[in-house]
Amino acid sequence: MNLDILAFAAHPDDVEISCGGTLLRYVQEGKKVGIIDLTRGELGTRGSAETREIEAKNAADFLQLSMRKNLSFKDGFFTSDESNTMKIIAEIRRYKPEIILANSLVDRHPDHAKAAKLVADASFLSGLSKIETHWENEVQEAYRPRLVLHYIQDYYIEPDFVLDVSEFIEQKINLIKCFHSQFYDPQSKEATTPISGEEFFDFLKGRMMSYGRPIGAKYAEGFSVKRLVGVSDIFELR
Repeated sequence: MNLDILAFAAHPDDVEISCGGTLLRYVQEGKKVGIIDLTRGELGTRGSAETREIEAKNAADFLQLSMRKNLSFKDGFFTSDESNTMKIIAEIRRYKPEIILANSLVDRHPDHAKAAKLVADASFLSGLSKIETHWENEVQEAYRPRLVLHYIQDYYIEPDFVLDVSEFIEQKINLIKCFHSQFYDPQSKEATTPISGEEFFDFLKGRMMSYGRPIGAKYAEGFSVKRLVGVSDIFELR
């Protein structure tokens, strides 16, 4: 199965919070979209890895993903070693996505930047034919995605471009709420986190409004890219 978009996340819910509107938009347009979570989020302050697994499945159903899986790297302590890189290369070669979405290049949680580099490096190395990986006892062909984009997370980063997702804002909020253990619950006795406060969704909408305003959109999601990108038609720019 070839995917149009494959989104990687250090933790379940990273993708939904940061670029859920983008995925909702392209699924509606008929694109094949998948998510690979690197860890189970077992070090998260609220909930448990088992709860996050159920929530991730609910989010996948909400998004109507073509696939979602978890590589079970060690939350907080995974590294960019050969073993982890080869696992990601094998997944990229298996699904052959045209575009990869990855974590923020710099962020409050150290796993996010680590995951960003790990996925970007694996995306390049996946195109080298002398690196051999296997799937179901078959040698995989080398394959390099056309583009790696980094979604923006907690830290404010000036995006390289933004995408209008105004039509999908309410769906995005409902999608994020699939991870109910992580967000505001007045009955919860668990410790508070930067995303569990009642104001978090106002913050999220405000961030998306700030990205949307320069292009005349109510809500947008921002992305970083580490190489020069081009457009085929300047009249499509906003």
